[in-house]
Amino acid sequence: MIQDAGNNMQELQQVLQQAELIFDTAYIDSAIDKLAQRLTERLGDATPLVLCVMQGGLMFTGKIMPLLPLDADFDYIHATRYRNTTKGYELEWKAYPHNKLENRTVLILDDILDEGYTLAAIEEYCRQQGAKDVISAVLLQKRHDRLKPAVHCEYVALEVDDRYVFGYGMDYRGKLRHLDRIYAISS
Repeated sequence: MIQDAGNNMQELQQVLQQAELIFDTAYIDSAIDKLAQRLTERLGDATPLVLCVMQGGLMFTGKIMPLLPLDADFDYIHATRYRNTTKGYELEWKAYPHNKLENRTVLILDDILDEGYTLAAIEEYCRQQGAKDVISAVLLQKRHDRLKPAVHCEYVALEVDDRYVFGYGMDYRGKLRHLDRIYAISS
């Protein structure tokens, strides 16, 4: 069972020591390189507004953006369901983009697609703001049958079994996002 790690360094070290390494840095980098090539082809000569979904999407966005040869504008959006816990709740909007989305190609970059509620809400927000095209890309998608109906992300770097994962932007109780590898809590 996952317990609240809070600020207890010893507990965080124990979680990390007991976790299973799912993807190392080289494997993640390779997957992001391939995804960047696909996105570059898809975007063509568009000048997209890239929206990093905070906080989880920060590392993924920072890694993929130099690989996209685009004249892009950057912004962020912050919506969350987890609030540093391991269970999703009602969506909480913390920050909206500062740039106008009207008549823009918007590229949403996020860390993980689990059930899809957050991504679906962000995509809908972009459309409501008048975006002419909304494209989503995620670092990681979980394989399970709980995906919100009608949610689909064509641009996925990696897939993982339905486990609690952390690292590379994804947190364990608000911590361990900074790790350059992806781990799963041991069963």
